[in-house]
Amino acid sequence: MCVLCDRSDTTRPAPAAPTRRAVLGAMGALPWLGLSTLSGLAQARTPPKPDNVLLPDQAIARLMAGNERYISGKTRNRNLAATREALVRGQNPYACILSCADSRISPELCFDEERGDLFVTRVAGNYVTPDLLASLEYGVAVLKTPLIMVLGHTSCGAVSATVNALEKQAEFPGHIQTIVTALMPAVRAAAAKSTTGSLQQAATLENIRQNVQRLQEATPILSKAVQAGEVKVVGGLYELATGRVSAVV
Repeated sequence: MCVLCDRSDTTRPAPAAPTRRAVLGAMGALPWLGLSTLSGLAQARTPPKPDNVLLPDQAIARLMAGNERYISGKTRNRNLAATREALVRGQNPYACILSCADSRISPELCFDEERGDLFVTRVAGNYVTPDLLASLEYGVAVLKTPLIMVLGHTSCGAVSATVNALEKQAEFPGHIQTIVTALMPAVRAAAAKSTTGSLQQAATLENIRQNVQRLQEATPILSKAVQAGEVKVVGGLYELATGRVSAVV
């Protein structure tokens, strides 16, 4: 019998009970152990879509080329069955998109991409929430996505509501008010600046810029990846009238 399993052996001292510090330390390490393990497995396999293994600038160029096809109406034919088998075993999207939930904006369509190419998170007003930040961290740390784009759009209802809250003290029912609260810093900042356009337009751009910065500085994962040059975080504005995505700097 294995002596480690022989509970009748009374000559050996019983193992010491783990200290509270040791237990808490082990518990704290578990999530990061899991993240590291998942990342290692993802790297060990051949990526499901080899063409998606890109550098950050290459990822930006691919998004913009896809948007040009979308604007021109010369989008590619999609064979959804062709990649189904490859994507069963994993994913390696080349870009993460933080987009507004507006039904008129579809990142996969406006960048002329297929399933498995974009890791999309959406919320009305395209702003960073804890859950969306966690999702984007997963995209970068585990899926090794080299690019994050914060994608806003013209005539955004969430921004318009926030402008009304500032200028007319409008209030909104249910949890809609939480969106207004989240966007208010960008609207106030835009209002404080001297601009020739409408406050709606200025606030939309300011909101994109603030959330780009928020992601660039988000610790511990995204800020480290940005500093190492592994990831770029950029802003984009979708024009409803034309479908064009322009850079926001």
